[in-house]
This record gives sequence, structure tokens and C-alpha cells, in this order.
Amino acid sequence: MSYENIGYTTEGHIALITLNRPQRRNALSLLLMQELIDCLSTIGGRRDLRVVILAAAGKVFCSGHDLSEMVGRDIDEYRTLFSVCTELMTKLQSIPQPVIAEVQGIATAAGCQLVASCDLAVAAEEAVFATPGVKIGLFCTTPMVALTRAVGRKRALEMLLTGDLIDAHRAADWGLVNRVVAAGQLQAETRRLAQRIAEASDLVVALGKQAFYTQIDLDQQKAYAYAQEVMTMNSLAHDAREGISSFLEKRTPCWTGR
Repeated sequence: MSYENIGYTTEGHIALITLNRPQRRNALSLLLMQELIDCLSTIGGRRDLRVVILAAAGKVFCSGHDLSEMVGRDIDEYRTLFSVCTELMTKLQSIPQPVIAEVQGIATAAGCQLVASCDLAVAAEEAVFATPGVKIGLFCTTPMVALTRAVGRKRALEMLLTGDLIDAHRAADWGLVNRVVAAGQLQAETRRLAQRIAEASDLVVALGKQAFYTQIDLDQQKAYAYAQEVMTMNSLAHDAREGISSFLEKRTPCWTGR
């Protein structure tokens, strides 16, 4: 696949997508978002790819929407822009493979939303995060959806109402990212995490990811009812039988994706 605004390569079972508009601070233009959706859709249909890493070229991870595309538009154009953005954030969570954000620098507004929407995130110590829309008269309402689910109400509102930057360590403490490492270790650490996930059955990981996002917003009783049904069906899978048998027999499992 060849794209204008993103790079795409594979490393074994890992798909690597790179935001590649460093001259525009990797802003989410409409075309870039459409390319990301297309790339993620293609990856989602491949059984040989088990994990996705979303990285960025240059010093900035993502500065949010491309504001040059948000001047003088009519209501339908704005609706299209935010609809495509919502489709992108939803796509990150709906493909079978876990998506890990590899955050080397600034992630603001919809860029912060992008990090919050990824399943996991590893950040360099230099990375910072913010939802500063309130400062330019455009409240980060759609980023708020992902941010609130990642860090909770009070912390999300603090970021949304002040627009202030938070550093990588605070982002980890608040649950926006999983771990923080020195810049020189970022790629290696992200790949270690990806490889760890890729060791599991792709069928079971995909099942678990789908179940996680389905149950997370249900009340507890409905979540348990749903989860027990999923776990029952999972128990019937070949990989579940193989995994349990290999554990009892003290050997390495041989996954078939069935």
C-alpha cells in the first residue's frame, strides 16, 4: 500500500503505521484520516498481522486537526470532517489487532484523542499532551469522548477546561499512556510490548479486544452476562484447548487461530 500522508511497513507479525506530515506537525487533514482508515481496514483483514504500532515522523506526534481546513467551511463540511475523525477513532478500536501508540513528542487536541483511542500507548519522556481547543474558541468536544474514557471525569475536565499541557509521567499516572521511557528506548520498548502481545493466539486476542470495548460501558450485571457468554464460547475454541493443555503439560502452545 502506498499513501501520501502516512507510511506503512510490516515487521514480522507487526504492522507499523507512521504519520508522515512532519512539516504540518502531523495534523489530521481529511486525506490523512481517510488514509489511516483505509490502512487500518486492510490490516484488520490480515490474519498474519497481530499488532499495530502507530508512530509519527518528526518532533510532533500529532497536533490535532489541520486548522487550515477548518476556515470558512459550511455546516456539511464540518460534519463530514468530524464524522471521518469519529470513524477513524472507532476503527482503531474495532480492528482485531491491538493498536499501540508510539508517542515521541507533542500530542494535542485530536492528536491527544488519537493516543487515547489507541488500545495502548508508550511515550518518550519528552512527550506532552493537551486538549487546548478552549483557548482558540473550539472546545475539544470529540477528543473529550476518548479522553474521558481514558483518564476519568475530573482529570479530563481539567485538561479540557484549562487546555494546559501535561507531561508524559503525569499522563502515565492518569492512565492516558501505559509506560514512559527515554527517547532512545522508545522504539525498542514499543516493539517489546508488541512482540509480547504477538506471542498470544490472534483469535483469542481479537476476541478479548472486542469483548473489552463491548463490556466497558455496560452496567455490571449486563457486562457479566455478556462476558460469561464470550468466555463460554472462547472455551470451545481450539486455541483455548491447546493453551490449557500446553500449560498442564508444561510445553509451548502451538496456536492455530481456531
